[in-house]
Amino acid sequence: MKLIDMTVAGFIDELASDSPAPGGGSVSALNGAIAAALTSMVGNLTIGKKKYADVEEEMREIVSRVSEIQKELLEAVDKDSDAFNVVFAAFKWPKETEEEKAARSAEIQRGTKIAADVPMRVAEKAAELMPLIEKVIMKGNQNSITDACCAMMACRYAVIGALLNVRINLGSIKDETFVKEHADRAAELERKVNETEQKILAHVYQNL
Repeated sequence: MKLIDMTVAGFIDELASDSPAPGGGSVSALNGAIAAALTSMVGNLTIGKKKYADVEEEMREIVSRVSEIQKELLEAVDKDSDAFNVVFAAFKWPKETEEEKAARSAEIQRGTKIAADVPMRVAEKAAELMPLIEKVIMKGNQNSITDACCAMMACRYAVIGALLNVRINLGSIKDETFVKEHADRAAELERKVNETEQKILAHVYQNL
């Protein structure tokens, strides 16, 4: 059964179990999907309101784009756990002979790269939400501004949490080019999402 097909209570119970997956990576992806859903909610609460008629078309475009991101992040909830399972399975490969050791090592490296790529994709997609959330906060239904702020914080968690999962996997990868590219990308994503969050919070605290 896919994680995303579980009930909320069922997912929480699975998360609380002694199984290492789902873990923080899946939760980060789920937080991103929740951030997207909350952003859509505020956008939809803006559409059709006379007071916000001048931004209605922009809100429609935002809701459409956010819905696409939400779908991809929701799919990543299972993809992250699947990626972990690839690595976990690789560690069980035989290692009696030199050939077996080499094959096992190569499979571990392959799986670990996947385990780094999946949360990197989550971080990138969640980061795409931030400027859209900012627009909804600045221009959308102000009665729901705190809901949009919750979307922003869930989004930041999704990015930072996913990047932590990227970084822990990078520590086991021998491909220096791969490691550097992902580390640099992670640093830039984290910088941008933190910067945008602070900008949004400063605006919201001034207007509450």
